[in-house]
Amino acid sequence: MSTSELNKTKKELVGWIQSLEDDSILGLLSSLKLSSEGKSKDWWQEITESERVNILSGIRDYQQGETMKSSEFWNELSNG
Repeated sequence: MSTSELNKTKKELVGWIQSLEDDSILGLLSSLKLSSEGKSKDWWQEITESERVNILSGIRDYQQGETMKSSEFWNELSNG
């Protein structure tokens, strides 16, 4: 990823985080931040069982090729 792409992604993530109202997502992001700073031993142990199930389900979907491009996802979502 180029520097300009990285900076764009960072700005998009900051905007997204600022708009979040879901406590569970904010908690997950906080755990990831603490883990990356070395203040948390293992973020996996700090997330809920439901979050673990969702992550493992996503990994399984990826491994089985059950993915789609983000543009396809947003298109389907907007066309409902």
